[in-house]
Amino acid sequence: MSEAARSLLQRWGASFRKGTDFDSWGQLVEAIDEYQILARHLQKEAQSQHNNSEFTEDQKKTIAKIATCLELRSAALQSTQSQDEFKLEDLKKLEPILKNILTYNKEFPFDVQPVPLRKILAPGEEEHLEFEEDDEEGGAGAGSPDFFPARVPGTLLPRLPSEPGMTLLTINIEKIGLKDAGQCIDPYITVSVKDLNGIDLTPVQDTPVALRKEDTYVHFNVDIEIQKHIEKLTKGAAIFFEFKHYKPKKRFTSTKCFAFMEMDEIKPGAIVIELYKKPTDFKRKKLQLLTKKPLYLHLHQTLHKE
Repeated sequence: MSEAARSLLQRWGASFRKGTDFDSWGQLVEAIDEYQILARHLQKEAQSQHNNSEFTEDQKKTIAKIATCLELRSAALQSTQSQDEFKLEDLKKLEPILKNILTYNKEFPFDVQPVPLRKILAPGEEEHLEFEEDDEEGGAGAGSPDFFPARVPGTLLPRLPSEPGMTLLTINIEKIGLKDAGQCIDPYITVSVKDLNGIDLTPVQDTPVALRKEDTYVHFNVDIEIQKHIEKLTKGAAIFFEFKHYKPKKRFTSTKCFAFMEMDEIKPGAIVIELYKKPTDFKRKKLQLLTKKPLYLHLHQTLHKE
């Protein structure tokens, strides 16, 4: 075994044990983060060119399957449903396989397939990529199941402590209407609060992957706790919702469209807001509607005040 391969296996093993330790202790957010980081490293190695890899093609297939199992466990930790979960005891069976990957020659213990390496672009990065024609009015693309596990970890934050005379806002993201809703792979929404210059006023949050797709809707039904009292937001601030989905042809997660809600729209009850074409315009100066069709982001607001 080369020093490079030995070093990789040691790092992977340490990360694997760290994740399962967090998992055993009930530190689920930390476990999910560790699993996701290790899964990305394994996917990257599994898809590296042969000359640049320390592992054979068969070994890389096994490595990729271990990455899939890490994602399945991560998804199970975020799921509210108990059926078909990938359990911690299942995952622990893979540690000796990863540790002895160079000599492992048995059948993989779980019927899973490698998943593609995913690149999640930083805000604005995708502006420099060629847009695909299927963004709204274009081609069909590959379909995906109506129900699917979360592969992108949600980063939702709890409600802030209440303060006398101050108002907190909970936004339930119910669903988003899209012409090609059924073709969106692993869709989720990034929520941010920006000032007029596009500067973040609160931490950015990602929803888990959507619950289901039905007709022209992607359903989320997830609560977002805005991380600042409404009275403390600067004048002209807005809450942004960026709808993101995975593009298998280009192997990255991209923004498909966005919506935003301004301060005068904050009021209890249901609200529907229009969808705009990417790239996301946080300064709200060059807005273009996504479509002329009556398709919107459906939200429900709840205000909490002592």
